[in-house]
Amino acid sequence: MALYKTLTVHKKTKVLIWKLEESVLDLKKGILLSDTSLARLESMKSELHQKGFLSIRQLLKVAGYTDFDVVYDNYGKPHLKDGKFISISHSFTFTAIVLSEDAPVGIDIEKQREKILKIAHKFTPFEEYKTIANVDALIRKLTIVWGAKESLYKIYGKKKLLFLHHIYIEDFKFNDKKTKGEIRYNGAILSYDIEFFEFEEYTCVVAY
Repeated sequence: MALYKTLTVHKKTKVLIWKLEESVLDLKKGILLSDTSLARLESMKSELHQKGFLSIRQLLKVAGYTDFDVVYDNYGKPHLKDGKFISISHSFTFTAIVLSEDAPVGIDIEKQREKILKIAHKFTPFEEYKTIANVDALIRKLTIVWGAKESLYKIYGKKKLLFLHHIYIEDFKFNDKKTKGEIRYNGAILSYDIEFFEFEEYTCVVAY
């Protein structure tokens, strides 16, 4: 089985990443699904989505949980029955979960693609990054910003936040591998730490 990477963000927060290299049949081995999850799996027409769904359950198993330990609220946000915190993400051939013992967390994994240049103005003040002349570096930077905003959106867990207007990411250097983020909504400001790392032209961002 393809557990790709395990990272400790800090002593109470852990990231697990899976690389999809198996068949759907192989990914079903050793896990049990609730009736709801089974129905959800069977409704997926894309084999890649099926593999992503099953690999998340394999990651849960590595972490000592089962599909039955996860419940989803009305907004689709996952929660662990034992009161600890979880966030889930998948992108093409990678899936990831982050688990925290004591605080809400968010995770996003993204493939670095040129497509992000076309949508950047929708989620960040693009002028901030126009000084980056190298296209590859700009794609990397914007992917981190998107991932950071997506991670904060997942922590908030409701549908009303707008990436462009309600979520702010402090500028950073690639070598920092971390930055700060804020959710500014309804007169309140919520601050979070953000860490990011890159591998095989993918970006993974964790907010906590």
